[in-house]
Amino acid sequence: MSRPVRPSRAHFKAFTQISTRWSDNDIYGHTNNSVYYFWFDTAVNEYLIKAGALDIHGGAVIGLVVETGCAYFAPTAFPDLIHAGVRVDHIGTSSVRYAVGLFANDEDAAAAAGHFTHVYVDRETRRPVPLPDALRTALETIRA
Repeated sequence: MSRPVRPSRAHFKAFTQISTRWSDNDIYGHTNNSVYYFWFDTAVNEYLIKAGALDIHGGAVIGLVVETGCAYFAPTAFPDLIHAGVRVDHIGTSSVRYAVGLFANDEDAAAAAGHFTHVYVDRETRRPVPLPDALRTALETIRA
């Protein structure tokens, strides 16, 4: 298996800042790998909420994670400030594949990068539905 390419900030279209917490560090003194997936989720959903494309409390359509993956390039630890970059790599009828890069402090090279796929479903039936227009518009804005 080939090693993924370490992306720079220029590879991403939207950014959010996430403060690390003391509890994010593990016994080895760096951020535990599971925390990176929380950061992916936070970055994607914050972008969608701020873009007016996702109503997490009352919207008829919600995104369910069906796949995610992460490559780690450099450690992060408390008290780093994480800059999470997001872009859209693929838009389907009811699914979206995001790319996320996590950058510590002022670093230009990602500490970690990965992907995150949502399938959008009806909140009640949990069956896939076509992407609503407002969501599709927000996704196109950050499409690679």
